[in-house]
Amino acid sequence: MSKINPLSGFPELLPAQRAVEREVIASLSHTFELHGFANIETRVVEPIERLAKGGEVDKEIYVLQRIAAEPDAKAELGLHFDLTVPFARYVLEHAGHLEFPFRRFQIQPAWRGERPQEGRYRQFTQADVDIVGRDELPFHHDVEVMSVMVDALAGLPIPRLSFQFNNRKLIQGFYRGLGIDDVTDAIRVIDKLDKLPADEVAAMLVERVGTTPEQAQQCLELATIRVDDTSFVERVRALGVSDDLLDQGLEELAAVVEGCKAVAGDRVGVEANLRIARGLDYYTGTVVEVFMEGYERLKSVGGGGRYDALASDGRTTYPGVGVSFGVSRSLIPLIADGVLAGDRPVPSVVLVALNAEEDRATSTAIAAALRARDIACEVAPTAAKFGKQIRFAERRGIPFVWFVRAGGDAGGTSQVSHQVKDIRTGDQVDADPATWTPPEADLRPRIISTVTPTSDTPSTSEEIQ
Repeated sequence: MSKINPLSGFPELLPAQRAVEREVIASLSHTFELHGFANIETRVVEPIERLAKGGEVDKEIYVLQRIAAEPDAKAELGLHFDLTVPFARYVLEHAGHLEFPFRRFQIQPAWRGERPQEGRYRQFTQADVDIVGRDELPFHHDVEVMSVMVDALAGLPIPRLSFQFNNRKLIQGFYRGLGIDDVTDAIRVIDKLDKLPADEVAAMLVERVGTTPEQAQQCLELATIRVDDTSFVERVRALGVSDDLLDQGLEELAAVVEGCKAVAGDRVGVEANLRIARGLDYYTGTVVEVFMEGYERLKSVGGGGRYDALASDGRTTYPGVGVSFGVSRSLIPLIADGVLAGDRPVPSVVLVALNAEEDRATSTAIAAALRARDIACEVAPTAAKFGKQIRFAERRGIPFVWFVRAGGDAGGTSQVSHQVKDIRTGDQVDADPATWTPPEADLRPRIISTVTPTSDTPSTSEEIQ
């Protein structure tokens, strides 16, 4: 057989690494469900025209086509590159069966044909949480959705996260109050501050947007405001710009910052960063970018915001607010760097030892009794010496080995005794397969994290289940 070469951009995790991903997904799902969000899963393909942005087909879309299709046949389907586009279609298609406001979370793979690099893959998993209304959606849902994601991510054993919030109404109202006509283009130019020096951005505002040098300077001053409380309100007011939309944006941003700080704890930072704008044009209010401490090179590992026209059928408009977390984008670099690891590659808590091959039925019955009480286990593959069976369990990370011993009493009556050995400590005790239970921490594979835990943040998965 010829050598198999890795396929770039399509990561595959080893079993212990996959256990990390599964525990993180389980933790996120649990938090979302605690807040009353229903889980959905959408199809992986959408019509090409629905995936197109502004009428143009993105060159990074993977198309789906039969290998036996006619040579000149035009591809009609593509793999979704995020979870927002299929969610918008889902809302339109199933609106008659949904109760609004509709609260959903979705954790699925997506595909994007870009150049693979750290944190950017051609196949990746995202976790999205959204609330969508019919024709209207009160602002308090912005605070709720953002707080839910803060709560969910604060419970993960990953490096500290920073939620950086802004509000498009604040930006647009400020620019409008300055007298800038092309607000959208001004936002695009200011968004270049991460890549270009401030004086070059100011020059672009004058040359491309048509601002005066004074207006450009005030735009830059707004973009430099970054605080971890609501003091940004006074700082913006001090710039001397007034506009009704600006007032609304300031009020909304203050509410989001205060609401998220109330649930953030020590492992998540919450800031108002008035440079954040988000590149997508459909955001209309709250916007957020999420960054991971020590991994700023990945840029944002999550983001989202308010969109007042997620979908529309021409009669009804469905406004929404949501935020997405890049599961693969965050976890794969952490796993590669040894920050996160799984403590065992198998779910088995117990290996049932085998005395002899003819005793396999007895060992299998013991395993069945343990599984009936939700204790994952397996039977030894061969009747090797017990030392070899114990080493087999060690290699697989299985913490307990179960032994069955047959004997008889003084009257000649045959008896069977059971013992279970914790191979980590060497402790071996009598046990009954109908009642014995391992420590709760051993019931599932655990996440081993080098992140220093705080009083409110777990470092292993048994604490986040």
